[in-house]
Amino acid sequence: MWSYRSRLERDLARWRQRGWISDSGFEEIRRDLDARSGGISLSSTLAVLGAVLIGFAAMSFVAANWQDMPRIFRLGLLLAGLWGCYGLAGVLFTRGFDGFGHAAVLAGVGMFGASIMLIAQMYHIDGNPPDAVLTWAIGALLAGVLLQSNPSLALAMILVGLWGGWETLLRDAVYWPFLLGWGAVSAAFLWRRWWPGLHLSATFFSAWVITSGYLLFEHHVHWAVALVGLAIAAVALAMEQFPGVANRIAPTILCYGMVIAYGGLFAFKFLEQRDPGTLTLLSLITMGLLLGAVYWGWAKQHRPVLWLGYAGFSAELLALYFVTIGTLLGTSLFFLIAGLIVIGLAWLAYRLHAQQAQPRESLP
Repeated sequence: MWSYRSRLERDLARWRQRGWISDSGFEEIRRDLDARSGGISLSSTLAVLGAVLIGFAAMSFVAANWQDMPRIFRLGLLLAGLWGCYGLAGVLFTRGFDGFGHAAVLAGVGMFGASIMLIAQMYHIDGNPPDAVLTWAIGALLAGVLLQSNPSLALAMILVGLWGGWETLLRDAVYWPFLLGWGAVSAAFLWRRWWPGLHLSATFFSAWVITSGYLLFEHHVHWAVALVGLAIAAVALAMEQFPGVANRIAPTILCYGMVIAYGGLFAFKFLEQRDPGTLTLLSLITMGLLLGAVYWGWAKQHRPVLWLGYAGFSAELLALYFVTIGTLLGTSLFFLIAGLIVIGLAWLAYRLHAQQAQPRESLP
């Protein structure tokens, strides 16, 4: 939101200076932006952080004095804290203090998690530890949906990721049920139309796909991870051709496709033994794809794609340097060819930009 607002502010100032919009139109657009801005306020951020700290304080106090309390008092204290937070959230939402209401919901979800852990300890309940995290995640998801709290949904996604990662470590295998939990929370994000939450979902999904390459079929399916990423990138490029929402979210989907594809390609080339000829060919293909992404980001004026392409290209060159440092002649030849290709592309981009900048002749 901040990057969009700052970019739009610069464009508006330039358009106003060139006379493309009037002073009154400029002020109307500014007022409309202020009315529509749904960014995270400082007060809401501090309230959420305060709720987290209060939750930790309550859990620490209860844990420190747990053994000295009667069992019925322990249960009453947990239930009172839980429902007290949710009741306070309802009052705050009703009075228009949404930021503080979300903080109260988050505190209630924290109390729910503490209740799970402490009740399990009190009754000596043994079982699979990740199941407790899953139960906590379900509670956070229900609270987020019923009370329409985005921070609670974000916590649910983090807990689902923790649950899936814990199960993966215990089994040393891909934990497919993670996709069910991930899909449920992602659906809630989509229902709420909360784009930061969808970014969080995409981040966890990307990490899960890349990690799967290290676990499936004797840890040698990084090529499949690369294909999944390339498929996502291809879908994003196809979506860019359609107007509306598909066109607006296509660059973001392309970014995640690039991350997944490069994560798979990197492991496929550098973590598995490749002969120099195959490594060079795969690296040239990778850098060609990255340069294509850089060009696309420049042409569409989408900076995240542009900078991801730059970062991937730099990481590729650095990895190649360390891998081929023993064959200096081959290394220097490779970098010479890569440098000439990049310079050639830079010259081509300059020519295209110059042609676009030339004023067109007016028709008679």
